[in-house]
Amino acid sequence: MISLAFFAERYESAKSSISEDLGILRRTFMIRGTGVLETLPGAGGGVIFTPGISEKEATQFISDVKKRLTEPNRILPGGYVYLTDLLAEPGLLRTIGRMIATQYSQSSIDVVMTVATKGIPIAQSVASFLNIPFVIVRRDSKITEGSTISVNYASGSSDRIEKMELSKRSLDEGSRVLVVDDFMKGGGTINGMRSLIHEFNAIFVGVTVFAENALIDPEVRDTDVTSIFKVKDIDQENKIINIENGDYLAKTDFSYFE
Repeated sequence: MISLAFFAERYESAKSSISEDLGILRRTFMIRGTGVLETLPGAGGGVIFTPGISEKEATQFISDVKKRLTEPNRILPGGYVYLTDLLAEPGLLRTIGRMIATQYSQSSIDVVMTVATKGIPIAQSVASFLNIPFVIVRRDSKITEGSTISVNYASGSSDRIEKMELSKRSLDEGSRVLVVDDFMKGGGTINGMRSLIHEFNAIFVGVTVFAENALIDPEVRDTDVTSIFKVKDIDQENKIINIENGDYLAKTDFSYFE
């Protein structure tokens, strides 16, 4: 919440003029699908801006990025898809952050969690739009982290037992945690982070990933997972990637930003 007095003092203008300007901004943001600007009256009132994205813009973004994801040179040995270049583009990352922030704009979230390393840019973008901290789960100890809490989990893609840990100072008890990541292949890493959240006596709110393996067993897949894209099939011999829309559009309520 930012008071009108703050703007009046900064721009040396009357509150009535500031209110008129905010009205113009409110309409502009709504038309462009940038977010929602709310003004709350009263002595303790002020203005709140909630970043978001319209369904039209999100749909167009998914369509544009899907074309790039099907490029043959993205196929890596082992059936992986190269995403690093996409997740290094500031504009693309900002849009992903706005999309995930829109999905959880009406939820109470205290912190965003991801696992090192490729999920870090996404977590940072989402946390920026939600204006909350983000924490990074690691698979090995760092002396700079201090004391840690660790969990063992079954890797969904390799059927091995892995370990992940998080500094005790990173997460407060009772915190409401949103998990984000770049790609979910088997679901084991997501389950590991969920177990880690439980060890901190924190609350798991949900998880959104940039892309997921569409062939994950439905009985294993966490029902709280949302994906923007699904990788249905990779033909390494013919260099063909079959990409589908994830369930992001179906699970997100855009009405607040329309």
